[in-house]
Amino acid sequence: MDTTTILIAGAIGLLIGFVIAKFLEKGKASKTLANAKKEAALLLKNAEKDGENIKKDKIFQAKEKFLELKAEHEKVIINKDKKISESEKRTRDKESQVSSELARNKKLNDQIEGKIKDLDHKVELYDKKHSELEKLHKNQVQQLEVISGLSAEDATNQLLESLKETAKNEAMVYMQTTLEEAKLTAQQEAKKIVINTIQRIGTEEAVENCVSVFNLESDDVKGRIIGREGRNIRAIEAATGVEIIVDDTPEAIILSCFDSVRREVARLSLHKLVTDGRIHPARIEEIVRKTEKQIEQEIVEIGKRTVIDLGIHGLHPELIKAVGRMKYRSSYGQNLLQHSREVAKLCGVMAAELGLNPKLAKRAGLLHDIGKVPNTETEVEIPHAILGMQWAEKYGEKPDVCNAIGAHHDEIEMKTLISPIIQVCDAISGARPGARRQVLDSYIQRLKDLEDIAFGFGGVQKAYAIQAGRELRVIVESEKVSDEKAAQLSFEISQKIQTDMTYPGQVKVTVIRETRSVNVAK
Repeated sequence: MDTTTILIAGAIGLLIGFVIAKFLEKGKASKTLANAKKEAALLLKNAEKDGENIKKDKIFQAKEKFLELKAEHEKVIINKDKKISESEKRTRDKESQVSSELARNKKLNDQIEGKIKDLDHKVELYDKKHSELEKLHKNQVQQLEVISGLSAEDATNQLLESLKETAKNEAMVYMQTTLEEAKLTAQQEAKKIVINTIQRIGTEEAVENCVSVFNLESDDVKGRIIGREGRNIRAIEAATGVEIIVDDTPEAIILSCFDSVRREVARLSLHKLVTDGRIHPARIEEIVRKTEKQIEQEIVEIGKRTVIDLGIHGLHPELIKAVGRMKYRSSYGQNLLQHSREVAKLCGVMAAELGLNPKLAKRAGLLHDIGKVPNTETEVEIPHAILGMQWAEKYGEKPDVCNAIGAHHDEIEMKTLISPIIQVCDAISGARPGARRQVLDSYIQRLKDLEDIAFGFGGVQKAYAIQAGRELRVIVESEKVSDEKAAQLSFEISQKIQTDMTYPGQVKVTVIRETRSVNVAK
């Protein structure tokens, strides 16, 4: 009973507590709802206030943008109006200028028309006066013919004869005066010529250019070089084309030849023969052939060293060989390679001073005289400047270099600034006192002409001018020339020399015919 009561009381208490909690919770919820409504109203009010502020800001910004655009538009309109007004002003100025030009042209036309009318009038008056003058002239001529008793033609002839006599007398007086002046200045001019000649000529250099001295260890070697009955020395002279002079000079023999290449071949061949000790005709011919090949190799080396020394690159091997051959050639007694090197250096300096390409000028200066070392007999007939230009074009040189080579003696027209530089530097190198010798060059040319005359006859194998041009030694082919024909050939060559050449003294023509029978044992 008590437990039941307690349970009922507990349940009632719980129910009452639940009811009370519900009432309390409902009151709290009402209060929370009221607070929420109040906050919502406050937020709504604040939002409306912020919206009004934003609206006012946007309206203000829009007004500012509108005013800015309006100002820019007005500025553009003002600029356009200004340009239009300037264009209108220029147009008005042009119109006024054209109007004034038209007025001036009209005035000039009127003046020209007036002058043309005056000129026509003057021409008419001139024609009238001219016709009247002709009539008067005819009348006067007729009157003069009547008075003098001569026709106009006869009077003209007499006047011409008188003028001729006067002109002859005046010419004779002028010639006499000129001759007297020449006589007065002849001695002075002659002294100048002699002085210039002495300055430019060194007599000892002709010997150096035509003669080499070959030193011997003892005079016993001379006999071995001469050989039995002179066969060795004749074989050397025949193989090299050099005259060997064996005289009383102790421990030395002299090699004489105008061609320095032949002289160098003979000198080296003699050195090898004397060193080896075997001296006989077959050995001599073998050594000479080997020496000629050695000289060819040396020529290439000289050309390479020259272009390296001058700083020239990319030169064709054939041009390098031509440069090397210049060492054994001379121009008016001046060594051709030294002359070309000097011209190349002068050209490089002058081109640098003028602001041009010094390497190109130096290249043209080195190659300007390569035409003086021709490869064949046919090329000798071509002027050396043209031949050098043809070689340069053939081996890929630039047009400026080719033109400078061809134009340095005015054979062709100069087309580049380098061409006159080459011409000037060539003249500078050749004009130095003693640099060139015209006499030596004419002497060498005479020796070459002697050999060329011999080569002009059929059957001639070799021809050598020796004894300073006093003897021409001709070696013929035995198969083509008989003994009788050799004698006839000697006579014909001597007659050709006597007819075509001018030379001092006499020229001895020696024709040599040698028969060889060769068999090979196998």
